[in-house]
Amino acid sequence: MKFKKALFAVIVGAFAVLANASTLKPGVLTVATEGTYAPFSYYNDKNELVGYDVDIAKAVAKKLNLKIDFLTAPWDAMLAAFDSGKADAVFNQVSITDERKKKYEFSEPYTVTYGAIIVKKDNNSIKSFNDLKGKKNADSATSNWAKVAASYGAQNVTVDSFAKSMELLIAGRVDTVIRTNVVFYDFLKERPNAPVKIAATGTDKDYAGVAIQKGNTELKKQINKALDELSKEGKLKEISLKYFGIDVSK
Repeated sequence: MKFKKALFAVIVGAFAVLANASTLKPGVLTVATEGTYAPFSYYNDKNELVGYDVDIAKAVAKKLNLKIDFLTAPWDAMLAAFDSGKADAVFNQVSITDERKKKYEFSEPYTVTYGAIIVKKDNNSIKSFNDLKGKKNADSATSNWAKVAASYGAQNVTVDSFAKSMELLIAGRVDTVIRTNVVFYDFLKERPNAPVKIAATGTDKDYAGVAIQKGNTELKKQINKALDELSKEGKLKEISLKYFGIDVSK
């Protein structure tokens, strides 16, 4: 019996070391996220950090037997903090691109969406991505959607949040805002009378995953395992339905 208890203690201890070895602080997963990007990561009227990505991050941390700390900042500042080593991972709808793979490790995708061009309701000049040439698009400087817009000839007007992008669009100071379709529908839930519409959607899927510090393959492996288990258990679908009414997890 003593031998079994000792063996059990060794196994538990080994698991704890495995869970903690890849994090900045032992026993804690430090997550970078915007906190201004509804419905993915935002503060509610009680000043609580909530959202689709926040819930998934919490579920992953629980699977890894880790506590969770959040570091919140606008997109560019958030990535700068992550790049300087102040967080273990980013849960914030980070699109998985070949360029970003050179800089970060990525988990398997936990969100699959489509790009949408949002315009004012009275704008009938934009019907496809090919119509973006010469148009002004509002986005953060390092956003993947800003790069998509630029690839079609749009000029980017730099802002630090989706909310500010939409403010500029409604004010008529920019022509477009490009985001995933689910972000637009969530925006309309909050502002059903906003004078905006989707002018066009892309055919290519956008895959978002957890960004992890380059070389931290151990944490990447642990997060992938947690996401796989959460998917099989139906937890990812449950979180998706909570925020969108549809399953965007796969």
